[in-house]
Parts: sequence; C-alpha cells; structure tokens
Amino acid sequence: MTAIGGSTSGDRVDGTSRRVLVTGGAGFLGSHLCDALVARGDTVVCIDDLSTGLESNVAHLIPTGRFELLVADVSKGIDVPGPIDLVLHLASAASPPDYLARPLETLAVGSEGTRAAIEVAVDMSARFVLASTSEVYGDPLVHPQVEAYWGNVNPVGPRSVYDEAKRFSEALTMAWHRTHGANVGIARIFNTYGPRLRPGDGRVVSNFLDQALGGRPLTVYGDGSQTRSLCYVDDEVTGILALARSSITGPVNIGNPTEITVLDLANRILELTGSSSTVEFAPLPVDDPTRRCPDISLARNELDWQPAISLDDGLSRCIEALASGGRH
Repeated sequence: MTAIGGSTSGDRVDGTSRRVLVTGGAGFLGSHLCDALVARGDTVVCIDDLSTGLESNVAHLIPTGRFELLVADVSKGIDVPGPIDLVLHLASAASPPDYLARPLETLAVGSEGTRAAIEVAVDMSARFVLASTSEVYGDPLVHPQVEAYWGNVNPVGPRSVYDEAKRFSEALTMAWHRTHGANVGIARIFNTYGPRLRPGDGRVVSNFLDQALGGRPLTVYGDGSQTRSLCYVDDEVTGILALARSSITGPVNIGNPTEITVLDLANRILELTGSSSTVEFAPLPVDDPTRRCPDISLARNELDWQPAISLDDGLSRCIEALASGGRH
C-alpha cells in the first residue's frame, strides 16, 4: 500500500469534522465525492488501485491536509488506522470496456472488496453506503424502474461480471445489516456524467463528446432508439451524500428521471459542440438495455433530493472542461 499525502494517525481535525473512507475515490464519481467532503470540512481517506482511477483527479486535494490517497486493491483487504465515521464504497470499474477487460477483478471488488469495506464500517460503528447501479435492473421489463423491481439480468452474459457483482454486493450489504446490525444505505446510481470522465471511456456521453470534439463520426449502437437517463455529477454527489446523512437502508434510485434516446443525445451534442461530425450506426452490444429511467419518488420523499442541473447545462459544462483541457 502506498500512501500519498495526509496522515495515518487517524486523528480527527476538530470536534465536528468527520473522517470518511472513500473506496474508488480517485475515479470519476469518487473524486467528485472527495471534493464535496473536503469542501464541507471532512477529512478523507481515499483508497484506489488506480486501475481506472487517476491520481490527477485528486492531486489538488492533497495540499489541503484533509486528504490522503492510499494506492491499494480493496479486494485484498483494507487497513486504515484510526477512526472512521463514514464509509462510501465506490470501488469498481464502471464503464463497459473497463469491466469487460477486467472481469475477475470486477467480480472480486464487488464481493471481497465489499466485504472488506463493510467490515471497516462495522468495526468503527460507521455508516456504510454502497454505490450500486441501475445495471442491477438489467434490460428492464418495468418502466420506469422502481426499487422494488427485481430486474431482468442475464447471469452468464458478458456484462454479468458487473451486473452480478453489484447485485451480490447489495445482497452482502443486506446480509451484514440483518445479521450484524450494520448501518447501511444502498444507492442505485443511474448514468452519471461530468468533468473527469475519461475521453472515450465507453460511456455514452464521454464517447460522443470525444468524437464530436475530435471531428470524428459519433458511433450510435443499434438504431439509437434505446434510452438513457443522464444525471450530472454534482447532482449525483448531492444525492449520495443525502443518503449518507439519512438512516434509510434502501436501495434508493439516485438518478435523473428525464429520459432521452441515444440518437437524440448524439444530435444534442453535435448541436452544442457545433461539430460537423456525422453519425454512424453499429451493431447493438450484447445485453445492452433498451430503456433506462429511474423512478425517484423514494429519493424525493425520503431524502428531499432531485436533480437540479439540466442536460444542456451539464453537457455545456463538460464541453467547456474538455475544450480547456481541464478536469474540474
């Protein structure tokens, strides 16, 4: 394990600041969560093996004195000295090319990584929040998706390494809750986008933006009629932290209920970027969901949360960040 910045003493900064463990904290969503935690005065211990996360995503936090990056694989165990008040478990590859390239590692982090993270929370009497995913619904037969829906997942398809890893991590989290009284919350995260998405990482927004700004054709799989519901990262972070503050077990859908077809998204990005790129169609990947949209009634009613940033506003922020070479 390599430590970068911070302190391993485990001392709280003051009487009100909390010490938060974020697994996968150097990734896209995790790094934005670390930003929000440090900004509100918490001390953050981030664990990431940097297989898909980037040290550059969190390097700006190290000089604050409230942030420490531990380079380690959580599926091999977690050893963090000192008190922990909250565990946010985000460690996992999240884009299809990444988890398809690392299938065994993805399954390991969903199983052994989750066990290690929740053990820390139980040992420290801390709240544990699992970042699960809308992928637990598979190619849904219920629309929009409510938390009570059990899903339509192919357990032996290529995407199952991610889908089933997250489904198992939910089952493991609930087993610890029922057996050991663990204080847990499960967030089912829908498609999230924003600055720090790796260009062309396999997720639809990053692919389209990378292609449009590079003047290359936008690749639309299938006929583009499949839908996605896109949540800007700042809204997603606010929702996850609202769940962390609550006593709700969940699962709770945290996503944007505004649905858009993939083809309409491609055209929207072409318009916003002013790109002269064309659209090219390619075969639909195996088990790619045809519709994806959260019912967020539970989040609205119990967490007083709903997205605030429009798609055009969020995409414009992404375009500005990419065009300037920035990641913030």
